[in-house]
Amino acid sequence: MDNAAQHHAINYIEFSASDVGRAKEFYGSVFGWKFQDWGAEYVGFDRESAGIDGGFRLGEEGEAPDGCAPLVVLYSRDLKATELAITAAGGSIVVPTFEFPGGRRFHFSDGLGNVLAVWSE
Repeated sequence: MDNAAQHHAINYIEFSASDVGRAKEFYGSVFGWKFQDWGAEYVGFDRESAGIDGGFRLGEEGEAPDGCAPLVVLYSRDLKATELAITAAGGSIVVPTFEFPGGRRFHFSDGLGNVLAVWSE
């Protein structure tokens, strides 16, 4: 699937887990999800087995509620333009753009209590 066709669509969901290996075992055995390891602190799952692409990142048990909530990740063809649109509409950037294997992303607050992320190649 061409990511460009998914401009501003929900593309990925990221969960926090205090034990990434245990999350992998649980969701693999219960739901049959397939995983790809991205180091000791991150494991991804795929759309074919889980219905949407996503992953589990290492997080501390009992960390702040905003750190434990699933992170919905949108795709953008133009990361900078999307960032400017968010701030122009009253949102704020809470994690500046950073690189990861496969692309770049930033996290934003919509000002209504929700934090989401946007990524691009």
